[in-house]
Parts: sequence; structure tokens; C-alpha cells
Amino acid sequence: MTEQVYYTTQLQAGLGLIEETQTLLGLWQLDMGTQDLFNAALDSGEFPNVTARRLRNIVAECFGPRYLNSAHQPVKWLQTLNHRISTRALNQLFFIYTSRANLILRDFVTQLYWERYASGYTEISGEDSTEFVQRATYDGKTKKLWSETTIKRLSSYLLSVCVDYQLLQPLTRMSRQITPIRIDPCATIILAYDLHLQGIADNNLINHPDWQLFGLESEDVRDELKRLSVHKFWIIQTAADVVSISWAYKTMEEVVDVIIETGL
Repeated sequence: MTEQVYYTTQLQAGLGLIEETQTLLGLWQLDMGTQDLFNAALDSGEFPNVTARRLRNIVAECFGPRYLNSAHQPVKWLQTLNHRISTRALNQLFFIYTSRANLILRDFVTQLYWERYASGYTEISGEDSTEFVQRATYDGKTKKLWSETTIKRLSSYLLSVCVDYQLLQPLTRMSRQITPIRIDPCATIILAYDLHLQGIADNNLINHPDWQLFGLESEDVRDELKRLSVHKFWIIQTAADVVSISWAYKTMEEVVDVIIETGL
């Protein structure tokens, strides 16, 4: 029986934190946990305007769950890619791992944002976001019913983090303009290999929920992988609903090296 994963308020510890994440990637060393990274960040002088308590929250509540806590520790390849791929691609990778660590964000984007866009809406309001969070807590997606204050706060955070990752742009005080993003080729390659190296079968890989963060259905993913096969990261074959992929590399380190060498 699969254990239910609940929505949390962890986004309140930090939103996109793009600049902070890049700085922490530069400070991280192999086998560092959150405590060691916090100590290194505190001693580095890279966060002069951040209190020690705030910095601890950034490292332990944001960076750690997003980039350190999974079995594959994406921090390893993100550190290598940091400042060596486009800002757009790097931010999209941050968006993926932030969404994995914050289920409420993933569902907000896949269940509200892209559905609104597909229905012809051009903006998302604070009321839309509040209704989403209210419905979630009443549907049992939180361990306990959230207070109206918590609901309002999380609703605001969801909009703000989407602005950080450029899915939304400020429009008025009460609403945000939808600015749909197209997944970057580099982010596509990293995500595809990330899923593959987790042991996910090819057919399941193209149906994985992570692609939905970019509004992609399985047919879109298949087309995207076919388009990028020219770069020889894989060979993809399709017949009806069956997908078979021959993967050119066995480790993410190999993939990252090729991305950097080819300038993708």
C-alpha cells in the first residue's frame, strides 16, 4: 500500500531561491549534508545580509529537500552545470526539483496553471490560488485542516514561486499573467536521463508527471525525444503505444560532460 504524501507549508521557507541555490551549489562539496553546507555557507561570507537562522532555513528546508535528499542527489550534476548552461535551462531544472520536493507546487502547476492556459485564460488571480489551496485542505491533501491565514499565505507563495520560475509575470496586485514556458533542450535531456537512471521503464518514462510541469503529454514527450535524438543521447523507436529507447550513456556524469562539451 502506497503511503499518502501530504501537502506541506515548506514553501514558506523559501520560494525559487535561484541566486541562493547557485551560491550554495558553488559551496557544496562531495558528501556534505545540510549541516556541513550550512556551516560552509555561514563561514563563506556569501550571505552577508542573511541571518544565521534564515540561512539555516534556506539550507535545511529548501536546498536540502530539493537537491540533497533524493537517492541520486541532483546537487552533483547541478553543481557541474551551474554557470555552464543557459540561465533558462538551469532555472527549469531548479523548477523540476522544487516541484518534486513540494507536491502542492507540482499539483498547482499541472492541475490549475496548465488547465487554465489550455482553456484560454491569460491570467491567474489570487482568488484562483486561494480556491486551489482551500479545496486541497478540504479534500484531505493536508495532514490537518489549514487555517485561513495559512491558506492565504500558501496561495501567495504559489503565485510568487511561479513568478520566480517565469511561469507567471506580475500583472496587477491581485493577478498574474500566464507566460507559458517551453522546456529547454538541455532540461529535457537531463530530465529524461534522471528518470531513466531511476530505473523507470521507457513507456512509463514518457508518461511521468514531471513532464506535465511543462504542459507536455506523452505524445509531446515522445516528439520532443525524437527531435533531440539528432544529438545522439539516445535512439528512440515507437510503434503504436510502445516506446523503446536505447540510451547512449550509463551515468549522469557522462551526460553532463557531453552537454558541456557540445554547448547545448
